[in-house]
Amino acid sequence: MERAYFAEGHAWVAGSDEVGRGSLGGPVSAGIVVVDQTTGRIPAGLRDSKLLTPRAREALVPKILRWAAASAVGHASAAEIDAMGILAALRLAGERALATLAVEPSVIVLDGNYDWFSRPPRAAYSPRASAPDNVVLRIKADLTCASVAAASVLAKVERDALMRELSGAHPAYGWAVNKGYGTPEHLAALRDFGACAEHRRSWRLSGDDPQLPFSQSR
Repeated sequence: MERAYFAEGHAWVAGSDEVGRGSLGGPVSAGIVVVDQTTGRIPAGLRDSKLLTPRAREALVPKILRWAAASAVGHASAAEIDAMGILAALRLAGERALATLAVEPSVIVLDGNYDWFSRPPRAAYSPRASAPDNVVLRIKADLTCASVAAASVLAKVERDALMRELSGAHPAYGWAVNKGYGTPEHLAALRDFGACAEHRRSWRLSGDDPQLPFSQSR
């Protein structure tokens, strides 16, 4: 897919994917990987991060960093998600990643069917003044586009590490294992201990369990 954009004259093509959108706690993260016409062969074993074991993802990170022309991961915190909504927080995470790149991609292939780089309101403190010029949406791009798959791996590995760090300060919720998602053990801990500062308090959980400390709509 990237080669088609090179043929159109694009020098820097980026793939982007998000991780943590459905989590009950912790940040949402956006990975970006940029390739150009000199980028070599795809690292062996690269695929959508959800299809890889944790060990395989971690082993791929140094290979991706050597392979990519540029790469970055950005995050938006649980507090920012509550303040602006998940889609605007996704935009902020993506813009934070873009702001740290050494190059400016002329096209970004984004996994999914919603352009969270451009459509949600931009945070007043965003590191960028405007949206990227050319965002291309592609459903299941993490299965068909190498730079998107690489971005998903980098974002997943970095976010998982952040959740393990947060688990040290909030051990009751099992984030080292569940990474903030709504597993039965995580939900049980929420009933027993309530939410902490790293939970997304604006989430509404299915079933509206009165024992769970989330009451607002997303």
